[in-house]
Amino acid sequence: MTTSKNSKKKIKAYVVKKKMDKSILVHVKRTVQHPLYKKYVRKTTKLQVHDEVNECFVGDLVEIQETRPISKLKSWSVVRILEKCSSHDYQKKTVV
Repeated sequence: MTTSKNSKKKIKAYVVKKKMDKSILVHVKRTVQHPLYKKYVRKTTKLQVHDEVNECFVGDLVEIQETRPISKLKSWSVVRILEKCSSHDYQKKTVV
């Protein structure tokens, strides 16, 4: 993640749910050191992300960027798809 005064945060995340129009739900995975025991613990965060062209599918690895609040829960948007999931053929046939 980059954090400076003018740049916005960019994060890589996996798409978990795509049931909304122009929105997706992603999981952001990170490791954090426990303050007392000094062991690294895996944590996940769920974020709702704006997908303007509805091109993301479940399982894709996407890069998301922090934006102005679009709705009550959405303040992130998709920048680009880094890796496509291999099961898109099945998903396209069921959606159309």
